[in-house]
Amino acid sequence: MQASLEVNPDITLDVTGMTCPGPMLSAKKISSELNNGQVLSLISDCSGTYDDLSAWTRHTDHQLIHVDDLGGQRHAYYIRKGEPWPVNVVLDVRGSRCPGPVIQASKLLHGIDEGEIIKLISNCEAAPADVAAWAEATQHKLLDTMKDADGAFIFYVQK
Repeated sequence: MQASLEVNPDITLDVTGMTCPGPMLSAKKISSELNNGQVLSLISDCSGTYDDLSAWTRHTDHQLIHVDDLGGQRHAYYIRKGEPWPVNVVLDVRGSRCPGPVIQASKLLHGIDEGEIIKLISNCEAAPADVAAWAEATQHKLLDTMKDADGAFIFYVQK
């Protein structure tokens, strides 16, 4: 699978005109019907939606993975339910500049079994190219690359 930063929602819910906390409660209700890894696009014009969704996703297994400005007050919030793969280890290296994320991921991969998956989180702008080249050179499988709503890159790498 080729890594992509594109977000393709499985379902879209337009709650334009609804005030907070309505948009977040609607997202919560719809997400209960999604499978892990599926993405909900929630369209809202309520100014508090980003804060509500950010707080909610921090305390659940959901992730706010992207926000699109649709003009005016309208935004599309992309929320992924759970993880798209069974993650064995999370390595959060935000603040580490390249090649730091790749070096730390290499060390971590030495300690896990074949087939296991790490979730690598980095906010280094060079990380997508570095991680892709490293995965190809080391024969590790880069399952996916995403960018979350806060600008951090999320990589799923299988040993």
